[in-house]
Amino acid sequence: MTQFAIFDPALCCSSGVCGTDVNQALVTFAADCQWLKQQGISLDRFNLSLQPMAFVENALVKHFLETSGAESLPLILLNDEMVLAGRYPNRQELARWAKLPIEEPANNTAPCCSGKTSCC
Repeated sequence: MTQFAIFDPALCCSSGVCGTDVNQALVTFAADCQWLKQQGISLDRFNLSLQPMAFVENALVKHFLETSGAESLPLILLNDEMVLAGRYPNRQELARWAKLPIEEPANNTAPCCSGKTSCC
């Protein structure tokens, strides 16, 4: 079973919508995490400011923090192996790691008006 563990830097929330500044990268990543869960993929997120013990109790994460520092977060683990650090992955990367197909948006090239209508 595919298991993601996301170790976030110290954030007020994981959604990216905190206060007056919206972090679009976090908003997008939160949506991508929700998409993964809808695909049946297990995903847990840990926030350094809210769940510091999760960082200490995981030997790989603890070693990463000791050598790279908290400024190198986020840390993405897949089945207890590090796959990315320092930035959030995009949906294509998450899908590839989870071995999921990416559904491309439908490319509708039909004109808005067809036949003898005058809808345009």
